[in-house]
Amino acid sequence: MTSPAQAPAPTDLDRLLIAMRPRLHRYCARMVGSVIDGEDVLQDALVKAVEAFAAASPLRHPEGWLFRIAHNVALDFLRRRSRQAAIFSESELDMIADELDAVTSRQIASASLRTFMRLPETQRACVILSDVLGCSLQEVCEVTDASLPAVKASLHRGRARLRELSAEPEDAPQPALSETERAQLAAYVAHFNARDFDAIRAMIADDIRLDLVNKTRMRGKVEVSRYFGNYSGVGDWHLVPGLVEGRPAILVFDPNDAGGPPKYFMLLGWDGDKVATIRDFRYAPYIIDGAEYVI
Repeated sequence: MTSPAQAPAPTDLDRLLIAMRPRLHRYCARMVGSVIDGEDVLQDALVKAVEAFAAASPLRHPEGWLFRIAHNVALDFLRRRSRQAAIFSESELDMIADELDAVTSRQIASASLRTFMRLPETQRACVILSDVLGCSLQEVCEVTDASLPAVKASLHRGRARLRELSAEPEDAPQPALSETERAQLAAYVAHFNARDFDAIRAMIADDIRLDLVNKTRMRGKVEVSRYFGNYSGVGDWHLVPGLVEGRPAILVFDPNDAGGPPKYFMLLGWDGDKVATIRDFRYAPYIIDGAEYVI
């Protein structure tokens, strides 16, 4: 994190928010256990940051300030979801943060979102900030509003628990599409890949809502039709039906990268046999980091 002496100007704040968005999402997604919910938390945090910026000036550590806002919004989200709050004990004040070997560090950084959710909130926050995002201990203290001994203790416990969890087999049942979901997605994807956007327009509701995340929002068939026109002008996509975090989704691959992972995904909401909502993450490719998906 940087430590500028003066607060950034509003234009600098905009640049900071753009630059920090992928890292903030990585934190939010691991805190709430979902790349999709993590994006909702991130958007809420960015709105709060813009609203609070004038009153918060001057900022000595704007990046740490942003992480603090994201941290608090994520905790609010978890409370709203009625998850049990973790009890943070500082009883082992002489605990030191253990050094990580390269293998353990890679295991922690690549742990699934579901695995992170099995840690208490404070341990989860400290491990993500320190071991996934590379923050210093002092920066972790600032974001979590905890003492240095408490952060060290939480890191020690969280790392030990993650090592235990990484040795356990993944026993969660694999989700699957229903026949209706499979048929709807297959038809949409087939028309899209064939660039038959007239057929796609026939599938969408008159009052369809589009969220082109991190770019724009549109409403109504006339406006959203321009979105399909934009896709017709580029060739860096190939759609495949699947699931993301158990939800019906469309995975988007680069046709020039055979065997490569998906670049991003889309989520569709249906009203009967019509597409009522589209959430497209083309301009938020960080969304795929850590996502659990099935083709």
